[in-house]
Amino acid sequence: MQDLRSEQPPRAAIQEMVHQGERAPQFTLVDTDKKPHSLSEFTKANKVTVLAFFPGAFTGVCTKEMCTFRDSLAELERVPAHVVAISVNDPWSNKGFSEHNRLNFPILSDYNREVIKQFNIIHENFGGLKGYTAAKRSVFVLDSNGVITYAWVSDDPGKEPVYEDVKRAAAKTA
Repeated sequence: MQDLRSEQPPRAAIQEMVHQGERAPQFTLVDTDKKPHSLSEFTKANKVTVLAFFPGAFTGVCTKEMCTFRDSLAELERVPAHVVAISVNDPWSNKGFSEHNRLNFPILSDYNREVIKQFNIIHENFGGLKGYTAAKRSVFVLDSNGVITYAWVSDDPGKEPVYEDVKRAAAKTA
């Protein structure tokens, strides 16, 4: 009988998700108008940054999640914090999603899936579609230096974050 453990990659080759206490990977992505924005632009704004990765625009749970962040924005701005959402959808789909739901925060497009790889929050074969990769539903709270003070990642795309935990983490980070 063959030992299957020998076929696993060495520990050093396995990329781990970013963790609380680590600096978030730097990136530049385009918004719904195809304008580039880098993470440092958001973290240097003297606000706490709530990065919310979602699997797909116009899906039920993602719509509910983004609308909950929209409805919580006034409370988060008092922290002061702002929300930046990221999906693998193209900028045009994100724009339609944002306009349809009257979202009042930027949605960035990781259409090349580079940032979800950097954060190691890759959901492969999403929705049962072989080869289709989306972001795992994830929320990261960052301080003004880009250090992660809170991380929540779900392997279940139907599970939403505990929004009160996100708000508490943002307030504690401020």
